[in-house]
Amino acid sequence: MKLPYVLACIALMAVITYLLRMLPLVLVKGQIKNSLIRSFLYYVPYAVLSAMTFPAIFSSTGSPVSATAGFITALLLSFFKKGLLTVALSAAVVVYLVEWILRFF
Repeated sequence: MKLPYVLACIALMAVITYLLRMLPLVLVKGQIKNSLIRSFLYYVPYAVLSAMTFPAIFSSTGSPVSATAGFITALLLSFFKKGLLTVALSAAVVVYLVEWILRFF
């Protein structure tokens, strides 16, 4: 690829990203009073984060078994209100151990 094409693509992506972030601030002047729209906007970040995270969980390890074990570990520890570092490290350790065990089978 040529440098001008790459720079044009980067500039276009920057403009589009800026417009997507700026337009809601410009178009919506007052507070949103519709309860349906407010509840929809409240849950959008959680839905987007889930849509980005779950596929990565199950495709980032060597096998679906270790991914499921790590996911269940993280789910259980977060259910019992453990800290983010504890949950992340514990899930990573469980994935590592399950991958290590699976090498022998």
